[in-house]
Amino acid sequence: MARLELKSIVKSYGIYEAVRGISLDIEDNEFVVFVGPSGCGKSTTLRMIAGLEHITGGEIVIDDQVVNRLGPGKRDIAMVFQNYALYPHMTVRENISFCLEQQKLAKSEIDARIIRAAETLHISELLG
Repeated sequence: MARLELKSIVKSYGIYEAVRGISLDIEDNEFVVFVGPSGCGKSTTLRMIAGLEHITGGEIVIDDQVVNRLGPGKRDIAMVFQNYALYPHMTVRENISFCLEQQKLAKSEIDARIIRAAETLHISELLG
């Protein structure tokens, strides 16, 4: 886990401001949910945090490092999309472990993270 800080984040598409000056601190191990109506900037904000979308203004700080110019692969951030994000031929456990295996983590660490995530999300019974 990591500490995340958004400092006056802005995302504009021409004259349209999709995200206007969001500032937010999320502490290590804190669980946060973005809720709002369609089109309010939730997905755009998450995409900027993950590095999938360039920011127009402000700073994104992960563990005291400004990551504005870091690509998605260098941020160590994962994002699950609302639709079509799961591999249908894999179990829930396999879907969760996929990214962790790509990072070459030890099996014991992968298992511990899967269990922790499943317990947090109350989906332990769905892992198989």
